[in-house]
Amino acid sequence: MTLPTPKAHLQSVADTVAGRSAAEPEFLQAVREVLDTLEPVLAQRPEFIEAGILDRLVEPERQLIFRVPWTDDAGRVRVNRGYRVQFNSALGPYKGGLRFHPTVNLSVVKFLGFEQIFKNALTSQRIGGGKGGSDFDPSGKSDAEVMRFCQSFMTELVHHIGEHTDIPAGDIGVGGREIGYLFGQYRRITQRYEAGVLTGKGVGWGGAEVRTEATGYGAVFFAEEMLLRAGEGIEGRRAIVSGSGNVATYAIEKVQQLGGTAVTASDSSGYIVDEAGIDVELLKQIKEVERARISEYAERRSSARFVSSGSVWQVPGELAFPCATQNELDVDDARALIAGGVRAVAEGANMPTTPEAVELFQAAGVLFAPGKAANAGGVATSALEMSQNAARSRWDRQTSESRLHDIMRDVHASAYEASVRYGRPGDYVLGANSAAFETVAQAMLEQGVI
Repeated sequence: MTLPTPKAHLQSVADTVAGRSAAEPEFLQAVREVLDTLEPVLAQRPEFIEAGILDRLVEPERQLIFRVPWTDDAGRVRVNRGYRVQFNSALGPYKGGLRFHPTVNLSVVKFLGFEQIFKNALTSQRIGGGKGGSDFDPSGKSDAEVMRFCQSFMTELVHHIGEHTDIPAGDIGVGGREIGYLFGQYRRITQRYEAGVLTGKGVGWGGAEVRTEATGYGAVFFAEEMLLRAGEGIEGRRAIVSGSGNVATYAIEKVQQLGGTAVTASDSSGYIVDEAGIDVELLKQIKEVERARISEYAERRSSARFVSSGSVWQVPGELAFPCATQNELDVDDARALIAGGVRAVAEGANMPTTPEAVELFQAAGVLFAPGKAANAGGVATSALEMSQNAARSRWDRQTSESRLHDIMRDVHASAYEASVRYGRPGDYVLGANSAAFETVAQAMLEQGVI
């Protein structure tokens, strides 16, 4: 049998995905971004072509869509749509968060699940890739409404998850409150205290220290490793951060612990600029406790101003951490950051930078860390939580953060070494994609056609 060339094979896979998923733009973008980097890998490993690894990898092992009925505080019946995409389990049980947000649809969940395969592979924690969620919006809902929704959501999800099958966690719109309600309903239905079935739990009942902070901290640790390799550091640097959820808040916190100054945060209403450096405790009070708009920060802090229009990326800085949502940083934003002297960009969110913007950063010599590498800290710490649950043990905060830091160093090393191996040192997009793909592809090859 004559094998197609790597380029022809990649185009064939891309064409097949485009035909099957024409109405799923986010998923198509995620697949294209990976396929565009794998030609040198397939040139060295033609057995991956022969075994149809990519043909299988781009198709989820299982896709679930279900109705979620619930009752609001006025007694009105509401109906949302729930999703769980179990994408690939070659390395272990499916692992990936649940997102509750009005923008959630099958395309978004598939893109997140596809990214999760590679992200999880980079952590070396032996977990597969999956993702889920709902178009339910917890914003503005009472605790009782959120509880009733979560209980209804879990009533269906319970049939598809387990500590050796699929382990969900949190994501946008799903924090400690939601995980608690979901776990309570799981326990109620199964009559089992199976702590390892969900991660992101409260520390007092099976959760891991630093899990809340892990994605934000991890993105900063990865940026630090990139800078250290270039003979630089974070100390004294000005950082621009988007978002104001857990990822953004704790990226800001870690930047400032390492001697940098983070001056921005944002939400859907606009962004703040605080030239004195973001007051993390005030930000937590407003966003985590009061669940208020980011403009409240500027009203309480004399050194800050609120901007309701434009882009946070117009603010000049040497470090950039997009931590809000997909495709938030486009070509115009990239040009503004480059003109403002940006040195490194590390994605705290999933696919927040458009492909064209990534190309601009790379062409300008800006250090660029893709989300599947830079934001792997969250799922890595989830895997550590699973380990602690299995052993019925608990690590202290120092141990947990130290383990997270070590994992992010290893993720950076894997991505950098792969970029060297395939001829483009410092191209972390190529490095992360190829290192992760090699790991997953080898496991799939050894396990046969399944």
